[in-house]
Amino acid sequence: MDRNLALEFVRVTEAASISCARLMGRGERDAADQAAVDAMRKALDSINVTGTVVIGEGERDEAPMLYIGEEFGKRGPDSPKVDVALDPLEGTNLCALGHNDAMSVIAIADHGHFLHAPDTYMDKVAVGPDCRGLLRYEMTTREKVEAVAHAKKKDVNEVTVTVLDRPRHEKLIADLRALGCRIRLISDGDISAALSTCNEETGIDLLLGSGGAPEGVISAAAVKCFGGDFIGKLMFRSDEEKARARKMGVTDFDKVYGIEDLARGNVMVSMTGVTDGAWLKGVKFYSWGCTTNSIVMRSATGTIRELNCRHRFDIKPM
Repeated sequence: MDRNLALEFVRVTEAASISCARLMGRGERDAADQAAVDAMRKALDSINVTGTVVIGEGERDEAPMLYIGEEFGKRGPDSPKVDVALDPLEGTNLCALGHNDAMSVIAIADHGHFLHAPDTYMDKVAVGPDCRGLLRYEMTTREKVEAVAHAKKKDVNEVTVTVLDRPRHEKLIADLRALGCRIRLISDGDISAALSTCNEETGIDLLLGSGGAPEGVISAAAVKCFGGDFIGKLMFRSDEEKARARKMGVTDFDKVYGIEDLARGNVMVSMTGVTDGAWLKGVKFYSWGCTTNSIVMRSATGTIRELNCRHRFDIKPM
């Protein structure tokens, strides 16, 4: 993929973030998500690619835009073929309630290089670069925490694990508390949480627990750009979910997916903050327009660019 595509796609996440940020704190989660979807879909057609959505808002009968399999871009004869995994508004509840860490995110890869993840749960393990290749899915919670502690030269009670605060994680949380490690419970936004393991300033050492499988693919792409590691296993809740997964090409329901299984080869990721968070500043509005804060990254070079942009609405209304 042309490296310049990464900077083309940041305009897409900027447009989505600006649009939904206007609804921050208003309690209208569906309206905020729709605003992000509408803006992202419009921006995608301005890019010179033949693109396909492989992780999006759902199947076509569930989503009128950004559905799985939808094509976008200028689609000219020389346009490169790319697949995208996207979340126009990661953390719809966070935006609706005005909480931290809502963002817009899109991952880009060559055609066929993302897992077509069904809409089910995925049990996830994410760590930063200093623990890459260290953990195996079948390790116990204790073994995972102790391995991370050893790699980071910390005591177990200094290791911080982030977990989605859900009833299904009661045993996991109890096990972590029994170990004596630190726990950061989050209400939403496990893409941002997975990526936090790659930044020492966040204080997060390890992500454990289950969340959405589509978000797992995006998380793996982002973590890969930082040189971290990600492991996932699909957690089906019904025979219907298995049937839908089979239609998407999943044949081994017990497979443990490594980072290259989820996001193969060269990937690029763009994300723009909607509300302030550990990684990104949120959209700020002024009389002349707004500011955005984005991160653009490439796995091929490990290059991470932070972009602070000013958008003049009198010149380019958004």
